[in-house]
Amino acid sequence: MALYLIGDLQGCDSALARLLDALAFSPSRDTLYLLGDLVNRGPESLRVLRRLQALDGAAHCLLGNHDLHLLAVAHGVRGPGRTDTLTDVLDAPDRHALMDWLRQQALALQLKVAGNTVLMVHAGVLPDWTATDTLRLAAEVHEALRGPHYLEFLRDMYGSTPVQWDAALAGADRLRVIVNALTRMRFCDAQGRMEFHHSGGLDQAPAGYMPWFDVPGRRTAQDTLVFGHWSTLGALNRRDVVSMDSGCVWGGCLSALRLDPLQAVGPLQWTIHHVQCDAAQSPRKS
Repeated sequence: MALYLIGDLQGCDSALARLLDALAFSPSRDTLYLLGDLVNRGPESLRVLRRLQALDGAAHCLLGNHDLHLLAVAHGVRGPGRTDTLTDVLDAPDRHALMDWLRQQALALQLKVAGNTVLMVHAGVLPDWTATDTLRLAAEVHEALRGPHYLEFLRDMYGSTPVQWDAALAGADRLRVIVNALTRMRFCDAQGRMEFHHSGGLDQAPAGYMPWFDVPGRRTAQDTLVFGHWSTLGALNRRDVVSMDSGCVWGGCLSALRLDPLQAVGPLQWTIHHVQCDAAQSPRKS
């Protein structure tokens, strides 16, 4: 029995198949947690979605910015981007069933292992949020995306403002801040104001900003946060934060973090496994 947390697939089903073989993954015994950006940029988005849907309760998926974009394009509220590789999904005979399945996926998940909290998001968590806050706010987005007015939510989710969380926010502005933090954020300042123009590594932080996980006083500092999204970050494997987007679609690896749910109470332990991806695109931001 094992729990596997897997970084951004971005339509690389062949790499996922090789990784699952290398892990000797068994859906009757093990559980997968996919950290978002299941689709786009790579060549096999349709195969990824069908594989994960078929795994049913053995696979739990987070939504990333590319997955939300697919939903918006598929439902006609946004046109496809110049670099999108979503045609196979949009033309599939089971497209509507796949989109209904995708809408049911989460924006944040939590595990309790050996007395430790493991919080999973696609991109980041604002410094003012606790793990409980993060799950509660993600649930607000879940409700909007799963509800009868989801097309209105998809139309309103695009944009980079407001840049800062305020509990008094309401309506589309409130949901947009939550979505942007959980699926797009890399850098923010000491007051939790997000910045979306820079996507480089730690040495390319814009003036006055820092990685979201290094903001002093971050309220999730005692938890272990596992996230994807930031392929230019490089290896980050700390007690409090682990980055799992190792740039599969850009010629890097697909990575899985393995947790043992039967580990005795104590400091959390994990191992990370990699397989090389053979569907490399030209290097660019994720």
